[in-house]
Amino acid sequence: MFSTFTYKYLSFRRPIRPPHPLPAGIERHFIKTPGGDIEVLHAAPASPSRGDDVTPLFFVHGGMGGAWVWAEYMQYFSARGIPCYAVSMRGHGDSWYPSFLRMCYFTTKRMLADDVVAAVRWAQARERGKEMVLVAHSSGGGLSQSILSQQEVKVKGLVLAGAVPAFGSLGVYMNWFRADPWFSFRMIFHGWHPNSPLSHPALTRRIFFSNELSDAYVNAFQARTSPYESFLWPLGMSYPFADPQRVLGQISSWGRAPQGLMVLYGEVDVIMNKTQMEKLGQFYRTAFSALVGKKKLEAEDREVRALADEAGQTSVGHGVRIGVVPGAGHHLQNDMTWEIGAKKLLDFYDQL
Repeated sequence: MFSTFTYKYLSFRRPIRPPHPLPAGIERHFIKTPGGDIEVLHAAPASPSRGDDVTPLFFVHGGMGGAWVWAEYMQYFSARGIPCYAVSMRGHGDSWYPSFLRMCYFTTKRMLADDVVAAVRWAQARERGKEMVLVAHSSGGGLSQSILSQQEVKVKGLVLAGAVPAFGSLGVYMNWFRADPWFSFRMIFHGWHPNSPLSHPALTRRIFFSNELSDAYVNAFQARTSPYESFLWPLGMSYPFADPQRVLGQISSWGRAPQGLMVLYGEVDVIMNKTQMEKLGQFYRTAFSALVGKKKLEAEDREVRALADEAGQTSVGHGVRIGVVPGAGHHLQNDMTWEIGAKKLLDFYDQL
């Protein structure tokens, strides 16, 4: 049983270390921003099986993560001929790190969004201006909805993987409190450290993963997480923060593909659970039908139906696909059944 008062996994200092080694087939780049160098990982297609006009995937991590959380997905998709990119925002992965106080109390959602936008534009320039499919997880999913709502980038498709809902995250944090009743007390005894809710591998497993994932994997994951996090990032998404119709308006595949947006979530996710994610899917389905009805989108508004899917339920309709990854927790891209989620994403990608 871990101690409620342990500080073993908490840090108040910038990490001082060389960049982490990379898996096979993935290379690291750094792009210049006004604040510092931002890490972008790139996995080139292993073969030209999809031709020169293939659409790249661009991955955005969530809180305490980094581009590294997408390594398995990047290897999976690049092996199938799809170029992949993943960003580490400031204070994450091997990007530059603000000080503890600057990161926790003065790094805003807007600043983190600037990092994502800079990385997307850099990747688009490398890909000769191609629009990408944006795949965004958790708080990074919330950030990506905000970026599209502000019409800063255009994408070919959008995948919200266990994403903070654009209508606000209060329900998500109520789920977190239910899963961890000592949340608030631990925060106090940890000096209000932002990583307190995930300050031990047992807590990280409870919130992020299924029970079946090995202790060794969870411990290695814990060692890679950011030493501290921005408070203003999640607080900036507590209440509605993105217009669903404006988000959908930044997706370019309407009229050519039956679905331009996918909501993907883990079956045993305790914070972005079925209630929250089905609500998010319906949120965008309602917006899609309204846009088609007003003839602001040239697309067919098809009724919802279930797909034949042996690996968890998937539904399609009203422009939105909703997929469940069986046996996966919140970090569906890293859990035991991550490959099932990758296959569902590939099915969505192929219909674009």
